[in-house]
Amino acid sequence: MESSTQLVILAGLVIGLVYGATGLLSGFCLMSSMRGWLSNGDGRLVRTYALAIAVATAASQLLAGNGMVDLGKSIYLQQSFSVPVLFLGGLLFGYGMVLSNGCGSRALVLLGRGNLRSFVVVVVLAIAAQMTLKGLIAPARIALVQASQTTVNMNSLPSLLAMFGPAEAVSRAMAAAVIVVLLILFAFAHPAFRRSPGQIAAGVIVGLLVAGGWFVTGYLGADDFNPVPVTSLTFIAPIADSLQYAMLSTGLTPNFGIATVAGVFAGSLGTALATGRFHLEGYSSPSHMLRSAGGAALMGIGGVMAFGCSIGQGLTGVSTLALGSFVAVAGILLGTTAGLRGMLRVVPFKPVTDTTSSTA
Repeated sequence: MESSTQLVILAGLVIGLVYGATGLLSGFCLMSSMRGWLSNGDGRLVRTYALAIAVATAASQLLAGNGMVDLGKSIYLQQSFSVPVLFLGGLLFGYGMVLSNGCGSRALVLLGRGNLRSFVVVVVLAIAAQMTLKGLIAPARIALVQASQTTVNMNSLPSLLAMFGPAEAVSRAMAAAVIVVLLILFAFAHPAFRRSPGQIAAGVIVGLLVAGGWFVTGYLGADDFNPVPVTSLTFIAPIADSLQYAMLSTGLTPNFGIATVAGVFAGSLGTALATGRFHLEGYSSPSHMLRSAGGAALMGIGGVMAFGCSIGQGLTGVSTLALGSFVAVAGILLGTTAGLRGMLRVVPFKPVTDTTSSTA
């Protein structure tokens, strides 16, 4: 194995460790953020998420602007993509996230804390994602994409702005600045958030981890003979790959995503044990398990269709300023809102005892 590949895997493990610890201590999760905001009137967590997007976007665009990473090599900035499939995938993922009471990354964090419900979520999500990527569902997904995809010359916000005359660097700076400033204003306009240093730190750390992933894979992993795929924090395909690697490691090689998944679990487990947060939890009823598993399946299928999850698209994809990422995120937000409010609202089972985090 090339030394650059080993370095990328080691860095992925470290990024995962930090994310796992941060996620456990802060309760970082889009679903928890939306539930707190829409149902309980608590906007702190959603501000943490907004700050993370702002930091991830600013840092990632600085890296790209200085030539340290080519974000155009990522899966997000493709010339051809299907708007309907991205949006539908986001809808399925968002609603599944509510059914399972947390996204894939949150399930990994809570699994490290001893939440056995999260074990079911992780396994079912991985199986459903693999079926959608390469298995029984893959032909239908591919056919749907081929029937609805379009090829565009402008696949990002900077490319749209460049239509009006600014140079590429100016367009990139303008687009990033508008998004970053608006998100920071939204975050710090909330007095309770300004008085929450832990949440502010979590938003900054997670945002920097996204940029760190781009730097690791796009700069440290750059090799003309054995290039590493340019990517950052995302969890749907990596969770599926991790389960496959755990079952069939012979002939397979670990990668940045698998190392990150392992790091998130290990970081959460170590933090839970060190802080006394570790305790075993299970389902309250068979119907609870069925609903949770169904939500995990929707997340696996929808996450593949949307090219990412609430982290993979919501943070990593948006940090590239890709138009497709904004489409997927719109679907995720709408699906999550439908699960939390209105006729399709998912009624929570049993209130969690830990008020600082959600359970999967």
